[in-house]
Amino acid sequence: MASRNCSGAEMPIRLSRIGLVATIGLWLALVAFGNITDYGSNLVFVQHVLAMDSIFPDASIRYRAIHAPLLQHAAYVLIIAAETLAAVLCGLGAWRMWRARHSSATLFHRTKRLAVTGLSIGVLLWLGGFMAIGGEWFGMWMSSQWNGLASAFRFVVVLLLALVYLGQRDDELGH
Repeated sequence: MASRNCSGAEMPIRLSRIGLVATIGLWLALVAFGNITDYGSNLVFVQHVLAMDSIFPDASIRYRAIHAPLLQHAAYVLIIAAETLAAVLCGLGAWRMWRARHSSATLFHRTKRLAVTGLSIGVLLWLGGFMAIGGEWFGMWMSSQWNGLASAFRFVVVLLLALVYLGQRDDELGH
């Protein structure tokens, strides 16, 4: 029943969703903070992936490499901006969900929008940016030293599972 307020049975599920989104927001904020405060460490990673200098020596895709430092910095800044935006949206989404935790299922579900957007930006960054573009276009999978696919996969799995869990309505859980 979408119009009633939250019953006691639904509260633990709502609190777990709020906690999950808040924790992911914290995680993404720490990732962005680390990249901002230790800019050079991960810039080196981005530069090597874009320069394609550690892929198989006989790979015929080297023409895709980006060697221009300005473009490498721009790509890294875009990554940091996406991480930051995802973190902020997850944090704000968790806050909105917290404020609506006693509301009807319909209202509580509506408050998830910012969190869903933040999680989606994260998926787009790590699946689209790291796995598709970095992994496939720039051949990151060929590098033994500059291969971030396992880490990107971990991000994608956590974010997608959170999206699935968050996307359920209270009434879909049998309450």
